Amino acid sequence: MQFGLFYQLPCAPEQNERTRYRETMEQIVCAEALGFDTAWLAELHFNRSFSIMPSPLIVATALAQQTKRIRLGTAVALLPLQHPLRTAEDAATVDILSRGRLEFGVGRGTIAIHFQGFGVSREESRERFEEALAILIQAWTQDVCAFEGKYFRIPPLSVVPKPLQKPHPPLRIAANSPETAAFAGQQGYPVFVASPINPFPRLPEHIETYRDAWHAAGHRDKKEDIAVLFPTYVADSDAQVRHEVEPSFMHYFRTVSHQARLGERDASASYAYLREVRKRMEAITWEQVDTTMALYGPPEVCIRKIIAAHQQCRMNQIICWFNPGGLIPHHRVLLSMRRFAEEVMPAVREL
Repeated sequence: MQFGLFYQLPCAPEQNERTRYRETMEQIVCAEALGFDTAWLAELHFNRSFSIMPSPLIVATALAQQTKRIRLGTAVALLPLQHPLRTAEDAATVDILSRGRLEFGVGRGTIAIHFQGFGVSREESRERFEEALAILIQAWTQDVCAFEGKYFRIPPLSVVPKPLQKPHPPLRIAANSPETAAFAGQQGYPVFVASPINPFPRLPEHIETYRDAWHAAGHRDKKEDIAVLFPTYVADSDAQVRHEVEPSFMHYFRTVSHQARLGERDASASYAYLREVRKRMEAITWEQVDTTMALYGPPEVCIRKIIAAHQQCRMNQIICWFNPGGLIPHHRVLLSMRRFAEEVMPAVREL
C-alpha cells in the first residue's frame, strides 16, 4: 500500500496566502520524513475560499528544492483549460528539476467557473481532454510532434525539454464519473477516485466500473492501479476528531455550495447539475462524513476502517486529506499526520 497526501489549499477570509503556502510546504517536508510516498497538489481557480493554488506545477518545483524522496503529483492538471504543448513543456521541466519525481495526474474538470473564466465550453471538455492527453504523450515521447484534431492543430514541432522519466512521468486520471472510469480502464491508465464524490456504498461499485473496462480491454502488460482519496484524521477519540475537524469540513461543503452558486450564472443545460450539487452539499451531515467517506478516529479505528475499505475496493494507494476546508490549525494537522504515519501506516502497509 502506498500513502499520499492531498492539498487543495483553501484560504478563508481570516487567513492569508503566505501563511497557507508556508504551512503546506512545511507539512509536505514533514511528510517526507514520516514516510509518505506522494504529495498530490490540486489545480483550482477563481475562488479564494476554495483554493489559492492555480499552479500546482510551480508549487511542485518549489517543493523539489526542499525534498529529496517524496514524489510530487498533480491532482489534477485540468487539460481542457490550457494548450497541451504548454502543459507538456512545464511538466517536463518540473520532472527534470525534481530529479524524476513528478507524478502527473490529469482530469477534464467539472467546476463551472473554471470553464466560464477560461472561455471554454464545458460541453467540449471530454473531447478536449482526450485530444490534449494524446498530444501530451506524443510531445514527451517523439522527436517530432504533430497533431490534427477538432480543437488542437499542431504543425510538426520539436517539443523540449523531454521529461527525465522514460517514456514519461506516470500518468493518472481522475475518474469520478462512470464515463471517465470506463475510459481510463479501456486505455489502461491508473486512476484517482475520491470518497467525498463517490462515498460508500457507491465507492466499490464505481471502482468496479473501472476494473470491468480494464479487463474487457485485455491489458496484459500492466496492472490496474487505483488511488482513493479519503478525508483522514487521527486523534484519541471520535469526539476529539469531531471537535477538531467538523467546523473545517462543514466549511468545505459551504464553499462547494457557494462555488456552484457562482456557476449558475450560466443558464445552459450543461450547468443544470449545479442545483443538485448545491442541494447535496447543503444537506450533508457529520454522520454521513464519518460513516461513508472518512478515515477518522483513534489509530485502531482508522486501521479497522482501512482494512474494511481495502477488502471492498482493493486500492493500491490511500491519499490522505488531513484538512478539508483548511481551518484545522497547522500544529494539529502535523500531529495527526505523525500519528497516522507512526500508529496506522505500519499496520496496513502490507495490504
